[in-house]
Amino acid sequence: MSPATLPLVAGASTFSVDTGSFLAIVATSAIAATLVTVAGGRNLFVPVVVVELALGVVIGPQVLDLARVDAFTQFFADLGLAMLFFFAGYEIDIERIRGQPLRLALYGWAMSLALAYTLGGALAAAGVVVSLVYVGSALATTAIGTLLPILTDTGETRTRFGTYLLAAGAVGEFGPILLLTLVLSTQSALHNALILIAFIGLAVAVAVVAVRSSHRTVPLFEKTIEKSSQLAVRWIVVLVFALTLLASDLGLDLLLGGFAAGLITRQVLHKQEVPSFDSKLTAVAFGVFIPFFFVMSGMQLDIDALFASVSGVAKLALFFVLFLVVRGTPALLLYRGVLPLRQDRMALALFTATQLPLVVAITTVAVDAGEMRSSTAAALVGAGALSTLAGPLHGLRMRRIAALKRVPPPSTDGAPTGEVPVMP
Repeated sequence: MSPATLPLVAGASTFSVDTGSFLAIVATSAIAATLVTVAGGRNLFVPVVVVELALGVVIGPQVLDLARVDAFTQFFADLGLAMLFFFAGYEIDIERIRGQPLRLALYGWAMSLALAYTLGGALAAAGVVVSLVYVGSALATTAIGTLLPILTDTGETRTRFGTYLLAAGAVGEFGPILLLTLVLSTQSALHNALILIAFIGLAVAVAVVAVRSSHRTVPLFEKTIEKSSQLAVRWIVVLVFALTLLASDLGLDLLLGGFAAGLITRQVLHKQEVPSFDSKLTAVAFGVFIPFFFVMSGMQLDIDALFASVSGVAKLALFFVLFLVVRGTPALLLYRGVLPLRQDRMALALFTATQLPLVVAITTVAVDAGEMRSSTAAALVGAGALSTLAGPLHGLRMRRIAALKRVPPPSTDGAPTGEVPVMP
């Protein structure tokens, strides 16, 4: 046994944990956050997930070989992915997005899916990709879970624009999860549909019990939020892991469990917000688990296959453009009536074209099933990383331009000019 491994006993079996790799991943996530913080102090916006992915490539087996993937680190990465989708579900306030925002989001994703499968079919016919279904499904995603920290920090989640973006992002993330469950699985679609109905039924039952008992549980959460017992955090983590395990045992994607846990938690806390709850859970999720997922994704990215030929790099550029076309087109066409400023619609297009976590999940399933070449998977993940870097950066820039256009210039006599807002 090398000094960098630690034997653990589980039942009658013994397995080793590569503590050196574990430390390298933890240190990498800390370094990534430090670099982003320093860059932010110099007015340079870089999403931390992109830095985590890039540094994961650096410490991985294809560059410095400082860390390897084993069962223990993969377990932490899976938990991080579940927590990421918990926040995606938690930020969805059904009461807020229902009506026109949700209706437009559903129409937009249906348009995106039609575009994605059409383009995927053309690429498959040309021999560029193997499966139009997997590639098309990857093109029609939105990483709202990745965007949420950025949107929260900039205050966009509290704006009217943010309502439409949350709705579009929720559908663009939940829809592909259903595709993973119903279509992109080795089981029959009917079998998966029945299992999904059973899971939804159990999740609804849990939600009903949790909401009805919230008048007793939420006060307990409030009493312990600053104490060592931390009931709110502990029970929410139990809910996330329990629903994730249930989804996994039923043969569904674990993302569905994390997403459902977030939706349930939002309903429980809908009328009784627990002070400091968000910051507590954010510290646990984004400080420990979620960085594991992105660093490990970088470690597993097949850089050699991506840069082995000019075609690999060309596919990366092609997929990056297709992300913008597939998810950006509905934003530009369907939202004219609710977002009259072109800059707002362009910002929505850029934000909804931001993709990474589900692209990683779909490409992993596709490669394991033999339906996607490793070079194509690397190109899709690389394009997803580029979209995560470029989308929010330019989306926020478009929002700043739109804000300037909405502010009327002062008149020469000091009185404000421009349109008078119409009160509802």
